Amino acid sequence: MGALREKFWELPLEQLDRAEWEALCDGCGRCCLHKIEDEDTGEIEDTNVSCKLLDTGTAQCRDYRNRKAFVPDCLRLTLKIVQDVPWLPKTCAYRLRADGQPLKDWHPLISGDPETVKHAGVSVAGRVISETDAGPLEHHLVDWDAGSDGAK
Repeated sequence: MGALREKFWELPLEQLDRAEWEALCDGCGRCCLHKIEDEDTGEIEDTNVSCKLLDTGTAQCRDYRNRKAFVPDCLRLTLKIVQDVPWLPKTCAYRLRADGQPLKDWHPLISGDPETVKHAGVSVAGRVISETDAGPLEHHLVDWDAGSDGAK
């Protein structure tokens, strides 16, 4: 992988190389949480239950490179589907850039500090439970955009 271009995050998504695409992720961990879809309305509800591979303390995947081997339905976000994933959070760097919006000030590429995602209350680090311990998802509904703890 080559060096990342200066301010690559300001380029249209289709101009990013693979390393830049990966570096665009803010590391919030919200895409690694289980969601519940209402069969009648199609509405998607968020939970505070993470994939078994997510380190709940850091919001980082424990085996990102091999995740599909352990979690076959793990979604690999690509340029082709980024506009079609309805559950990406409003704060997601991929969603923002796909919509032509700038990254948030707390994004590590802007702030220079990966901890700013946590300080901004966007990261799920320390705020979620693993699917191996959670029980029924219906008991873990949250609204991550409502406030700092996300509880409904």
